[in-house]
Amino acid sequence: MLDIPNASILDKNALIGGCVRLPLTIDAERLRGDVRKLPDAVWGSPGGRVGVHSAAEAVFLRGFAPAEGEKPVEDRPVLDLLPYARRIIEDTIAAPRQRCLLARLPPATVIAPHVDRPPYFSKTLRIHVPVETNPEVYMVAAGRCYRMQPGEVWVLNNSALHAVWNAHPSLSRTHLICDFLPSPALLDLLALGERNLGTHLPHVDRQVAKAHGPRVAAGG
Repeated sequence: MLDIPNASILDKNALIGGCVRLPLTIDAERLRGDVRKLPDAVWGSPGGRVGVHSAAEAVFLRGFAPAEGEKPVEDRPVLDLLPYARRIIEDTIAAPRQRCLLARLPPATVIAPHVDRPPYFSKTLRIHVPVETNPEVYMVAAGRCYRMQPGEVWVLNNSALHAVWNAHPSLSRTHLICDFLPSPALLDLLALGERNLGTHLPHVDRQVAKAHGPRVAAGG
């Protein structure tokens, strides 16, 4: 089972709740420009992700999808094409980096409610950096709905029940998603982060509840 031996299990409900916006600012245009320059050939598949995560296209920048087994967690060649993403991963977040990917959710698509169960996910903090989004994207975590915007950095509690709905009929949603082991610097940022930003939107709850998928996922 996917794990990081000798790393401690985190109480993500206490640390995060649903989602926390960190006191960091990203150059949204620069990141978006990097990602838009990627060749089309790198896209077009779920990147080895399975189950609920297969609804999105994925490009792994570090490591591999958990479903591909115990493979090295190291930089992939495509990361060389993304200098600003590399800077975010290596410098902006001052913590030991683990798996990183770009995930693109197509229009009118839901990633069904699920929990990432393997021990790896209970020992790492999952960071979301929006690259391309729109006003009709909803992240649902721990019963609350969050709206993440380009230029922001968020921590998602993927050990809680969570889902994503891109309700826009024609625009996709792309996020840079990275896992980090907790460091004092990252935990300090988390302590200073903005909480209680989630809202309850009944129409979003109804839509994600209709999506079918395993409630327990191998993670992605």
